[in-house]
Amino acid sequence: MTTGLQIAMAAGALLSLGLVLLVARLTPAEPDLADALGRLTPTRARAGAAPAGNAVGGKERLGVWAMKTLPAGMWVRTPTRELALLRVPLARLYGDKLMFASLGLLIPPLLAWFFAIIGLGFPLTIPAAASLGLAVVMFFIPNYNAIDDARRARLEFARALGAYIDLVALERNSGSGTRQAMEAAAEVGDSWVFTRLSEELTRSRWSGLPPWDALHTLADELGLPELDDFADIMRLSGEEGASIYTNLRARSAALRTAMLNDEIAEANAIGERMSIPGSLLGVVFMALLVAPSLLRMFTNT
Repeated sequence: MTTGLQIAMAAGALLSLGLVLLVARLTPAEPDLADALGRLTPTRARAGAAPAGNAVGGKERLGVWAMKTLPAGMWVRTPTRELALLRVPLARLYGDKLMFASLGLLIPPLLAWFFAIIGLGFPLTIPAAASLGLAVVMFFIPNYNAIDDARRARLEFARALGAYIDLVALERNSGSGTRQAMEAAAEVGDSWVFTRLSEELTRSRWSGLPPWDALHTLADELGLPELDDFADIMRLSGEEGASIYTNLRARSAALRTAMLNDEIAEANAIGERMSIPGSLLGVVFMALLVAPSLLRMFTNT
């Protein structure tokens, strides 16, 4: 009886997943205007952009269907800043969350069915509760992945920003204007950080917005305080005509010092964790040396 119910649960879960994927495949996806314009514009390829493919398209279509159909409150919290930094579409994140949750629903019934075949049956409540719990846990895995990827991207941005500030300082020292120095320095590198800065500066030129205001907006959108400080320094140069060469070099040196201190602290923490197994081995070795004497003493008494 229990084995039949488990097989029925697995078959129902597979059938439901098939229906969801079929509906997501047949539902017409709304094209992203920014992506469409980006494909039509002959710009440089962005570093870190995901390659086009059937799997990515399927996830985004599933995410678009979920955004239209499912209530907004079920997503709990969406890492908007992290997605903007990684340039990951919101629909792709939602598609990942639904696919991970579907896997969480399927894995326990399939395992229960396998154990039932080899003669190790479980009560029906165990795979049912495990399916719900695993689906909830795996539903939030894409959020944590986005947050972790964004953390590493911010570290990479800070490293590249130190070099960019030095380049801007050299351009300003050679007599270039504020905007000209920022744009020329952004064109030197080919990493995604320099590409992102160049895009924002170009957009600010065409919109008539001061470049430091564009960088302020980008820093607030992506959660980059280092870029916000740099924008403040450039605003002093652009609006008040202040000499900022020394300030820029000091700011880049401070960025490198802060990153070096963080790396030293992380290395020290790893070294402390590595010393724990050695200490435990020493304790075990001392116990082995003392144990025979203690056993002999207790046996004699």
